[in-house]
Amino acid sequence: MVRFVDSTIIALSPIVTNVPPASRKQPRRQLHLTRALQHRNYRLFFSGQTVSLIGTWITRIATSWLVYRLTGSVFLLGIVGFFGQIPTLVLAPFAGVLVDRWDRHRILLVTQFLSMLQSVALAVLTFAGVITVAHILILQVVQGVINAFDTPARQAFVVEMVEDRSHLSNAIALNSSMVNASRIIGPSIGGVLIAAFGEGWCFALDAVSYVAVIASLLAMRVEKRPARVSETRALQELKVGFRYVTRFAPVRDSLLLLALVATMGMPYTVLMPAIAATVLHGGPHTLGLLMTSVGVGALAGAFYLAARTSVLGLGRAMVIATITFGVGLVAFSFSRILWLSVLLLPFVGGGMMVEMAATNTIIQTIVSDEMRGRVMAFYTMAFLGTAPLGSLMAGFVAARIGPMNTVMIGGVACVIGGIIFTFRLPILRAHVRPIYIERGILVATELESGSKSL
Repeated sequence: MVRFVDSTIIALSPIVTNVPPASRKQPRRQLHLTRALQHRNYRLFFSGQTVSLIGTWITRIATSWLVYRLTGSVFLLGIVGFFGQIPTLVLAPFAGVLVDRWDRHRILLVTQFLSMLQSVALAVLTFAGVITVAHILILQVVQGVINAFDTPARQAFVVEMVEDRSHLSNAIALNSSMVNASRIIGPSIGGVLIAAFGEGWCFALDAVSYVAVIASLLAMRVEKRPARVSETRALQELKVGFRYVTRFAPVRDSLLLLALVATMGMPYTVLMPAIAATVLHGGPHTLGLLMTSVGVGALAGAFYLAARTSVLGLGRAMVIATITFGVGLVAFSFSRILWLSVLLLPFVGGGMMVEMAATNTIIQTIVSDEMRGRVMAFYTMAFLGTAPLGSLMAGFVAARIGPMNTVMIGGVACVIGGIIFTFRLPILRAHVRPIYIERGILVATELESGSKSL
């Protein structure tokens, strides 16, 4: 249903092509917003995923509306979100070990095909008029298991598609642009389809959209990545990954902040059908408009990141984005007027997008290739794996104090988390500075002039 849309630190093998100081002024083409699209495999991936993710957002809005139409319960909206994402929390660490061992391209082919079958099942049950919340819960669990393998494989595979590692941050930003452009288009199409034809056609269109991403994966020229034979047991490799994530402060603190935002802030999306229907007194068109507004802000945030030419300063961007996200949620929680809500939600979408993508970029930049799958699995846990807990909690709390009060509490928690992270920044900069210097991202002259390394 919902897809989206890692020893000593100095000894880490570099993933960023060393850039000599003299080349800091890059050619004009390198400064282009879409420079990562120079790489054929990434260009194929980008085009295929764009089509598929529009289908994802159509299905996402259709699923939430279907559940609310069948039950009228905000608590069950939380339950469905919980079932769809709890497998990621449980399985992602083990999936990360396998992503480091297996061919990531092949993993993605399998997960995309299985996701297509899952959407077909949703469509068939809906067209037959027999779909129930129980069916939706089961299929959510199935998709959650698929996502547990798909998401870390997708994140780690970006590095294989972009040969020039100096384009990595741009590729991640373009990924975010792709997700959020689809967030604008998908809910708009979904709202119209639901009102005109019903939820079944949304699920069917999503199933067809998978053909695009599968075709793009098959068209790639990928060097076969032999399975890594390891004498270490999978559980031991998992422990190594966990130890790295928890002991390296920049990764640990970044993931903790992301987990807080995902747990306390992101459940507002689960409550959106109830907000559209009971607070703003609308229908599926209103829900589509609200989600589109979120997507507009997220797309603006993605363009901001795509325009950046360096990872330097992203720590500060994370702080500003998290606080903006939290303040936006608090302001939205007081709105009872549709046009005001539409004006506030872009700040929510932009803040969340920049926080999530900046975290991704920093982690992908400082982690070593042999740890990438495991670390991105923990990133997946922080972003998607903690969300079911937030969805369950949001549904429970909203049933007692209302959806808007629940959104406000989440926003306040995000603001507090952003402020705490601000005080941690000097320590985190001290940790990443040697890595950035070693990899040519930060040169000594910039360090002396006071450039921020994070």
